[in-house]
Amino acid sequence: MKYSPLHRHFGLWSSAAVLALMLLAWCGAAPQGPPLSLGSQRELFVDRYLIETTSGVELQLHHPMPKEMVMHHDKPWEGNDCIFYTIFRDGPIIRMYYTATTNEPSTLPAHDVFIAYAESQDGVHWVRPDLEQFEFNGSKKNNIIWASPKLDNWSCFKDPNPAASPEARYKGFHNVEKGLMAVKSSDGIHWSHLSDKPVLTDGAFDSLNLAFWNAERGVYRAYYRDLRNGLRDIKTATSQDFIHWTPGVWLEYPGAATEQLYTNNVIPYYRAPQLYLGFPTRYLDRGWSDAMRALPELADREARSNVSRRYGTALTDGLLMSSRDGSVFHRWPEAFIRPGLRYSDNWVYGDNYQNWGLIETKSDLPGGPDDLSIYVTEHHWRGAYSNLRRFTLRVDGFVSVNAPAKGGEFTTRPLTFIGKQLEMNFSTSVAGSVRVEIQDADGKPIPGYGLKDCPEIFGDNLERIVSWKGGSDVNPLAGKPVRLRFVMTDADLYSIRFRP
Repeated sequence: MKYSPLHRHFGLWSSAAVLALMLLAWCGAAPQGPPLSLGSQRELFVDRYLIETTSGVELQLHHPMPKEMVMHHDKPWEGNDCIFYTIFRDGPIIRMYYTATTNEPSTLPAHDVFIAYAESQDGVHWVRPDLEQFEFNGSKKNNIIWASPKLDNWSCFKDPNPAASPEARYKGFHNVEKGLMAVKSSDGIHWSHLSDKPVLTDGAFDSLNLAFWNAERGVYRAYYRDLRNGLRDIKTATSQDFIHWTPGVWLEYPGAATEQLYTNNVIPYYRAPQLYLGFPTRYLDRGWSDAMRALPELADREARSNVSRRYGTALTDGLLMSSRDGSVFHRWPEAFIRPGLRYSDNWVYGDNYQNWGLIETKSDLPGGPDDLSIYVTEHHWRGAYSNLRRFTLRVDGFVSVNAPAKGGEFTTRPLTFIGKQLEMNFSTSVAGSVRVEIQDADGKPIPGYGLKDCPEIFGDNLERIVSWKGGSDVNPLAGKPVRLRFVMTDADLYSIRFRP
């Protein structure tokens, strides 16, 4: 069955019905309908999609932790305005693409906008290879992969579409004055245009515009900037061939405040590809005030404001949003990436931009499980050079169902599954615990899977198997409508899945 751009996890419902369901689910009302069909896919608690009733628990947003600075943009073709990072794993290497330029006021001479490339084996140590493709100041010893007039941004990805030709195994966008140009490459280093005219024209495009192959639905999906009622916002479109695109559709954010979103960074989550995660940048001009003047580096702020007032008074931070159809998103009002003084003075328009792409990297702790690495801009528009810092987050650890020490519980909507064991990504204190009860569709405990049959589970594990007195086998219940009841104390539950 083919799915239209507005149809995904909710089958053939209209986009209006999807929006209504998302709003009801987030507000806590229980949508009516057939049982959710989970199969064996992992589900994250980034919204209330699975949850029907709660008592004493709440969804809690978690924040990535700052780590080391991974890029100091001190090359003469880079500067204080390096931004819009695309980062993805490609076999044994991790590829990084970014916009390299400088912006006034700066201690470096102004130069054209370039697209530059770096790579890493571990996500921590990066090299900028001499690619010898484009000349800068009389030399080709640089990592520039693209240069063109009025270039503003670039994104690319390795295309897993089995129908993609070898010469277009890598695809992407860059902007021109009247739209987005499609580009292609056989090796991720040498690029050329896929078409001789823009493939998307119904947008403003002055941001990071991106696309990817959506294997779940067999289409390419694009997310890009436009202005809605004069405010920065996001559209999405789909394509079968990366050349011909459907008209853009505005993203919807039920229950969210009207805010300006500078980037989008939407991507299917690699451990649960039915789920879209977005990491947009919130843009807010707070004007001049005593609080604004009390922020770090006032002299630089005033110098930027002499170029344009908003360059001194606009601020940016990182958000988190999620979707199950690619068009209707739950957007958290709290910042996912918050500026602060722990690692840099980054209360500046252009700071706290998250990269596009999630990278699983080795833990800093010997023997620890892998982390998710996210890369964030800092020191933007100050002095000569900007920086990029790595942040880490627990795998699946964006949001949890959190229970305090006094305890709480929640029950899922009716669902069906395929699998033999129930797996949890969870964490407790030494005094905390999680217990799980499997109920029938009417909410009655199923013999052998009741709460009294489930010993307390405590610890911190990405893949803990739930057991009852009779063991961990849930296969006799596969395909039947059931509910899951979680009773928790001083615990966080991040994700679940039924293991095949």
